[in-house]
Amino acid sequence: MVSVPARRAGVKYATGKGLSQRRACTLLKTARSALSYGSRKAAQDAPVVTRMAELAAHYPRYGYRRIAIFLRRDGFAMSFGRAYRLWARARLQVPRKRPRKRVASGRPRPNAPTGANEVWAYDFVFDCCADGRQLKCLTVTDEFTKEGLAIEVDGRIRSGRVIEVLARLVSERGAPRFMRSDNGPEFVSRALLQWILDQGVETALIERKRSSVTLMNGA
Repeated sequence: MVSVPARRAGVKYATGKGLSQRRACTLLKTARSALSYGSRKAAQDAPVVTRMAELAAHYPRYGYRRIAIFLRRDGFAMSFGRAYRLWARARLQVPRKRPRKRVASGRPRPNAPTGANEVWAYDFVFDCCADGRQLKCLTVTDEFTKEGLAIEVDGRIRSGRVIEVLARLVSERGAPRFMRSDNGPEFVSRALLQWILDQGVETALIERKRSSVTLMNGA
């Protein structure tokens, strides 16, 4: 069975070849009123698809699930199912990873701090016990003062634990302007992104600079 959009395209092609519109609709069994029909659903989804394409271009390593979180922040009611359908319709996909280029050591560091409590850097360092068990240490540092704000030590630290540590520091010191980390799964997880949204932050920007992730609280 030929779809209605395909029949409309057939009518347009036939009229372009000199056939009258009435005759073309009769031959292709298409109602003339259908020629002027515009999909309301497509018009409703157009701003969502446009914003989705912008986010996909800005965050090329993110799939539709993480992009859906940003769309919710922008005010679009978005389930993962709907996000997948629009993602597939727009033919968006995560590009294949390419070898990372070396960056000159003299290149200026992005978002350099100008005062205390402006930029926090958090990362994992590892050690091991005398019996060989691995220790995972979450460290948080103020990049301007070089003060160690927190160190959380355990055998395993997931994104939920990272959120707990950052939430405690924010409650004690207030939110910094930037929080910088690498691309580890604990730092770019959907849970961490959702936590940022739950804080009521007006702007939550994630930039990739020199294989780093920067979270900007619009403070």
